[in-house]
Amino acid sequence: MSLINWIDLPSRGDERGGLVAIESGKNLPFEIERVYYIHGTQDGVSRGFHAHKKLQQVAVCVAGSCEMRLDDGTEKASFQLDDPAKAIAINPMVWHEMHHFSSDCVLVVFADAAYDESDYIRDYDSFQEAVTR
Repeated sequence: MSLINWIDLPSRGDERGGLVAIESGKNLPFEIERVYYIHGTQDGVSRGFHAHKKLQQVAVCVAGSCEMRLDDGTEKASFQLDDPAKAIAINPMVWHEMHHFSSDCVLVVFADAAYDESDYIRDYDSFQEAVTR
């Protein structure tokens, strides 16, 4: 499994503007149980800094941009999310961080389960221990 799993979302549009449809089990690899979005992030503030034990997520910047950093304990990748028709899958046991949010950034995240604090690994050293077991 590759660390970076891009998902091309079907984008339609005409002179009136664009439309991107996201569908559970069709262009997302799971049924959606939770949707949240990050917006209004202040200049210089970074988010994330955790991994999930089981949760699968797909993230897409529907406006603006941010830098996404992923780390599976073996490979690290950093890239710009800036296309509302291009999403990124975040698999379980992948440390993720978001940096350099544009002032207009709206980052939408689709998840396969409801919020569960016990699923989070919030300490990087603990994450590294877990992935090397």
